[in-house]
Parts: sequence; structure tokens; C-alpha cells
Amino acid sequence: MKSFFHVQDIGNLDAALKEAMEVKRTPFAWKHLGENKTIMLVFFNSSLRTRLSSQKAALNLGMNPIVLNIGQDSWKLETELGVVMDGDKSEHLREAIPVMASYCDIIGVRSFAGLSDREFDYAETVLSQFLEFSGKPVISLESATVHPCQAFADLITIEEHRSSKRPKVVLTWAPHPKALPQAVPNSFAEWMNAADVDFVITHPHGYELDPRFAGNAKVEYDQFKALEGADFVYAKNWSCPGVTNPADYGKILSRDMAWTVDAAHMAVTNNAYFMHCLPVRRNMIVTDEVIDSDRSLVIPEAANRVVSAQVVMKRMLEAMQD
Repeated sequence: MKSFFHVQDIGNLDAALKEAMEVKRTPFAWKHLGENKTIMLVFFNSSLRTRLSSQKAALNLGMNPIVLNIGQDSWKLETELGVVMDGDKSEHLREAIPVMASYCDIIGVRSFAGLSDREFDYAETVLSQFLEFSGKPVISLESATVHPCQAFADLITIEEHRSSKRPKVVLTWAPHPKALPQAVPNSFAEWMNAADVDFVITHPHGYELDPRFAGNAKVEYDQFKALEGADFVYAKNWSCPGVTNPADYGKILSRDMAWTVDAAHMAVTNNAYFMHCLPVRRNMIVTDEVIDSDRSLVIPEAANRVVSAQVVMKRMLEAMQD
């Protein structure tokens, strides 16, 4: 595995899930793979679960993790080519990336969407430069459009808690005071479309995900109708993806609190589990009653972030030995 951005990068999902369960049972069984190996975790944006889970996964595999917070531990970095660097950015990615690569064996990168230029974001301008200039395996720790480690952890969690062969999984938009990227819902949709689940997406008009991620998922604009009979409810806010109107890209089109997942919403489900990637705005995305219930999976889901990251790193280390 040379890179990890999309569901196809993991290969057969059944095999990946089986491997995840093995890693979860015996997390230190592959420490020999990472001996004398270094992973650099590059953060352009804040993190809690991604940083901690990635570090823990690397340590479980015997690797040495180096964490670099851009703009705090380093110079501010310019990401675009052809610009005159007369502002506050002292170094360009074109030089910084190969330097980073010379110090490590694997690179993980977290770089959010700017939400002002759809073409720039959806071209994965930052992440693509790490692929081009590093010559090392690259893991998306959340980029402008995808968050595959989160989606893989979500799938592991669903696999552990499913009670039917083909559960109904609903991704529901929920209100938020800030404009958020589409990376988490994009990846969740991508991975659910590849899994053996009955997948439904519900959101207000104007929040349609890019077709490359929404795929063949059923889109239902009536939230309560979408939630009927659901086994898993995944709540997440995202800003306008600009699919139907590019001028609206990154905007907040609705703050309708009727979309907040509460007990009334969960009552129409099949006693569904509640899921969210965290951090979560309580009583905006979800009420206290729901997130604190015994059907909430947000903590097991977060714990599985170590497992998903470790499977990916393990495969990359194994590929180096081939």
C-alpha cells in the first residue's frame, strides 16, 4: 500500500475487517515491523483523536512517531506554486516535503479544506504535493475531501455492533454554528457504499454530496422518513458542497435546529445506535439524552481509530519488506 485516501486503497473489505479484529485482539504482535522505522505526522490543523490514535498505532507497531504542527513547530508553509512569497509564509511545500521525507519512512498528513475555492480543495492540492514530492507512502489523516481512517474505524464499529446481515445505516446532516468541510461525510458515504449495508443519506436541499462520494446511496430529504427502521444513525454537519450551485461552496445554507438528532428522531429507528466522529456540539448536532444513552457508540468508535490507523500502517510496513 503506497497511499491511503479512498476505500479502494484498502482492498477487500472483508479481509480488512478480519485483519482489524486481529489487530484489536493482539495490538503488539507486529512490533517487529516498525523497528528502526519512523512515521512523520504532519498537522496543518488541530487534532485530538487523529493525533493520539495515529501516535498510539505507530507505537504499537514499534515505530518512532514524529509530530509536526505546521505554523507552530515549523515555518508557515506556502501551498500554491507560482506565487510571490512576500507574505507571512517563509517556506514552500516544494522544499519542505522532500526534507520531511528524508527524515521518515511513512508520512501522515492532516490538511483541511479552505472552503473558499472548490477547485483547489477538490483537487487535493496539498495532499497531492506530498504524493508527488515525498516518494514515501502517504496517509490522509483528513484532507480537503476525505477522512479515510475515520471511515474505516466507523465501518469496524458497525461490524462489531451489527445484529443483522445487512443493517440500515443513515447519514444525517445536523446543524452547526460554523462552516465545516465535507471530508467526514464524503468518506463515510464512500465506505458505506462499498460495504454490505442499506445506506441512506438525509440532508436539507443544497447539501448534496459530490457524486463521486454519494455514489448510489439513496438520498432522502425528509429526515424522519430516512431514519425509519435505521440500525445505525451517523450524524454529521457539513457545509454546502457546491454540487448544484458552485457559488454556494462552503456556505451555511441552514441552521434548522429541527435536524438536531434527539429522542424523537431515534424513536422512529430500529433502536438504532448513534454514531459521530467527534468532536460534537451537544444540543446542536445531538441532544445530551441521545449521546449519553447506552446506544451511543461515540467512544468505541473513537477507540477504533487506533485499530484503523494500525491496519493501514501495518500494511505499509509489510509492503516495504516485499
